[in-house]
Amino acid sequence: MAKKQTAGHDILGEFAPKFAELNDDVLFGEVWSREDKLSEHDRSMITISALISGGNLEQLDAHLTIGKQNGITKEEISEMITHLSFYVGWPKAWSAFNRAKEIYKD
Repeated sequence: MAKKQTAGHDILGEFAPKFAELNDDVLFGEVWSREDKLSEHDRSMITISALISGGNLEQLDAHLTIGKQNGITKEEISEMITHLSFYVGWPKAWSAFNRAKEIYKD
C-alpha cells in the first residue's frame, strides 16, 4: 500500500482546506492508487510530461523525485524530455533537463 499523501494538508491545509483534501484524498488517494489501471511508473511519466508541457516547473522537482522512486531511470527521463522537446518547446525541455540533472545526479 502506498504511503498516504499529506502534502496538501501540510502545505495548504489551513489556507485552502478543500483543495488540500482533494489533493491528498482524491488525486493521490484515489487516482494514483489505481495501479490495476496504470502503474505508478507510468503515472509518473504522464504527470512529468504534463508538467513539462505546461511549463509548470514549480511542481516538477517533487514529481521527478516521485518518478525516480517509482522506477523511472535516468535514461528514461532523458529520452522522455528529449522527445517532448520537439512537441512542447526547446526552452521547456532545457528547463526540465536542468531540474532532472539535480534529481538524478547520483
